[in-house]
Amino acid sequence: MPIVQILEKRIQYRIKKSKDFVFMLTDFEDLSDKDQIMRALRKLIKNELILKVGKGIYVKAEESSFTGKIIPQISITDIAKIVAKKRKLKTIPSKYEVWYNEGKTTQVPTGRVVPVLGRINRKIGFNGEYIKYETVRNKDRYYKLN
Repeated sequence: MPIVQILEKRIQYRIKKSKDFVFMLTDFEDLSDKDQIMRALRKLIKNELILKVGKGIYVKAEESSFTGKIIPQISITDIAKIVAKKRKLKTIPSKYEVWYNEGKTTQVPTGRVVPVLGRINRKIGFNGEYIKYETVRNKDRYYKLN
């Protein structure tokens, strides 16, 4: 059996047995070098086991009961929060969520903005829907309603 197939089986086993939904390329570095891992991940994407939602970011996939297309098992917002956590950054509720929950506004937040304490520059999305990370330096000034 070729090494690529063995590596693909190992990655597939690790993904299926894991309780995590989001995987980064660095999660598989102990198995082989970067090029072989990416080749095996492309095969798993083709087999519809996982989806690529960003550079080096993969998520478990499932078939949609409505459309029959392959979609992530968790929401894009949750994926973005998990990625920030794996990058050792703390996420906080967005100011729009806080204002809505406090009754200061009736505008329902979309959940497309994920505030983080620190800097992150990632484009995460699927099927034309993308998440924007918002860098927060001072929480007190961040939550003020103008």
